[in-house]
Amino acid sequence: MGRKTPLFELHRELGARIVDFSGWDMPVQYSSQIGEHHAVRRAAGVFDVSHMCVIDLKGARVRPLLQRLLANDVGKLLSAGKALYGCLLNEAGGIIDDLIVYFLSDSWFRAVVNAGTRDKDLVWIRRHAHEFGVEVLERTDLAMLAVQGPEARAKTAKLLSAAGADTALALERFSGREIDALFVARTGYTGEDGFEVMLPASEATRVWRELNSLGVASCGLGARDTLRLEAGMNLYGNDMDESTHPFESGLAWTVAMEPRGRPFIGREALAAIRSQGSPRKLVGLLLEDRGVLRGHQKVLIPGDGAGEITSGTFSPTLERSIAFARVPAAAADKVQVDIRGKLLNARVVQPPFVRLGKALVQLQ
Repeated sequence: MGRKTPLFELHRELGARIVDFSGWDMPVQYSSQIGEHHAVRRAAGVFDVSHMCVIDLKGARVRPLLQRLLANDVGKLLSAGKALYGCLLNEAGGIIDDLIVYFLSDSWFRAVVNAGTRDKDLVWIRRHAHEFGVEVLERTDLAMLAVQGPEARAKTAKLLSAAGADTALALERFSGREIDALFVARTGYTGEDGFEVMLPASEATRVWRELNSLGVASCGLGARDTLRLEAGMNLYGNDMDESTHPFESGLAWTVAMEPRGRPFIGREALAAIRSQGSPRKLVGLLLEDRGVLRGHQKVLIPGDGAGEITSGTFSPTLERSIAFARVPAAAADKVQVDIRGKLLNARVVQPPFVRLGKALVQLQ
């Protein structure tokens, strides 16, 4: 038996199929995975993401701590509520985890880290926080819901007071704030607009039911995976881990080498990699033949070696098979994928594949 979120019993009541995900018993789907996917692209869906770890970091030197821990620059966060996506790196530049941090005050930041890495992340963060006199509080009292889709914000706002609804709907992208005893953030992992809502665990079931009553579909991890891959978003453990660095994981944009005086962990290793040029890169693949792309399939590149698919799936929006693959930096635009001994043609494309319900790659 794995760990359970505050919504576990509700998931069973709603008929969800439960699977193990990073040691948690989580719903993979309720009825139709493709139906749940389309609900998010076309209207609104709600996901239980309470397995993710919310961490409050408090202390006078919390910003210097995060300047040290993150490859991205929290110095960019100047307005209360603004969020930043970035990576925790080891000394070799390997990715310990990717996370979001929110600037709440000069002495208070909030981080959200992945479920599968929460234990090692907490050890790593606490180890360094001690040097800066920063308190690290794991918020096990909170649940977290992701309400995503073109109708998600308007439907979520109906759960709030009139003033709270106005405040929520006025939130800028990638920002959050306390509203009616909830922490509402305009963030997500689907390529659609919406909110991620942190709330007392005791309120999670009631809020989920109210969202269902407003027509928001219950969605599981299956749809979450197809949505995030269409949206060009990495999954930790598949597309990146401690053996890979940001430059070969499509995350160069999260590395802030300026200002030069900021000595974040992994900086020297990344500087050396950048000066030499990364031999590998992460690309998007669009399968041109009939088949399904999956993780660990071999990618053959004419005259330039081979690579490997890190994440692959059938895209319900495009009705084509798509993938991320780590390949040599000089890889051609046309490759082949070995699927059970059969070589199928694929085209290298620039992710994302889909954003805000629209296809961003040309289908031939």
